[in-house]
Amino acid sequence: VTVEDCLKNVNSRFELVHLAVKRVRQLQKGAKRLVGSDNKDIVEALREIAAGRVRMGVEREEEGSDF
Repeated sequence: VTVEDCLKNVNSRFELVHLAVKRVRQLQKGAKRLVGSDNKDIVEALREIAAGRVRMGVEREEEGSDF
């Protein structure tokens, strides 16, 4: 997976880093993997972003999720 693959689904490199960090934290807490690879959490998060499976959303306090 490359940064360019991910940038097709996010607006900027800053947003990509922010989204990847949030997703890695979710994966570390046991969130379901959306792409289904056995890679490290950061690689999994980037693959999910590149595949369009994870994107920025409105934060919802009641659900505890940013996606």
